[in-house]
Amino acid sequence: MKMEFRTIIDIPPATFEIKPCEEVLLVGSCFADGIGRNFRGNGFPAIVNPYGTMYNPASILHTIERILSERVSEGKVQPAPRIVFLTLGTNHVYRLKDTGEIVDNCEKRPASLFQEEELTVSECADYLKKAILLLKSHNPDVQVIMTVSPIRYRKYGYHESQLSKATLLLATTSLTSQTSNTSYFPAYEIMMDELRDYRFYAADMLHPSEQAIDYIWERLSAWCFSHETKTFIEEWRPIKQALLHRPFHPESEEYRRFKALTTDRFKALQTKYPQLQDVQLY
Repeated sequence: MKMEFRTIIDIPPATFEIKPCEEVLLVGSCFADGIGRNFRGNGFPAIVNPYGTMYNPASILHTIERILSERVSEGKVQPAPRIVFLTLGTNHVYRLKDTGEIVDNCEKRPASLFQEEELTVSECADYLKKAILLLKSHNPDVQVIMTVSPIRYRKYGYHESQLSKATLLLATTSLTSQTSNTSYFPAYEIMMDELRDYRFYAADMLHPSEQAIDYIWERLSAWCFSHETKTFIEEWRPIKQALLHRPFHPESEEYRRFKALTTDRFKALQTKYPQLQDVQLY
């Protein structure tokens, strides 16, 4: 019998595929920022938390409402991106006592102005369902992928943080079982079970390290990227590495030829994949 020293999370096959250079929207906790950087770094025109990091389902709904309202211009509605990631961090919200509204950012105002609350499973699910229905009204083909951030909240206490994550997990399970075009990607479970070693954490011992985020990105890519997308990423890799190159002698003839070669490679790839947007090469 083969001995196993790791717990590998089994992910059911995705019911959709992400295409090369497809527009992607990511809203949620700072974990969404990490995954969003990987999308951007691999040629995707990703929109990542345009109004700041959002941790709870109510604030995620507020962001979706704002994004879609800004896409309405001159009476013409721009479709929502087909691929949308909602990354949930916590069920804790803050209400402004004067108005009762849930705020997305306390803006360094005194804590005495706010009342902290915990959303229930049904309340979390309701906010998320409203966000999903709104996205569908702008793009019936939208695919919403929900994840729960693996980042723990020390300020709640670790037990309370786990209760918060459990609330979010129950809410996402409820939604994916009842709502079409929604999926759950187990980033939380991968971090907790596959990468349960502190070498996969940043210096604060709470946030995933870059290596951990890259591994979760690999699992995500294997799960829902089309064959064409995987091929594109391999073809994009040398251009990506070239753009990260920092020369010792930027004025040299050798570096001038290097830049010209990279530009030619990019144009050739753009011919093959017309949806690849222009980027600032040099």
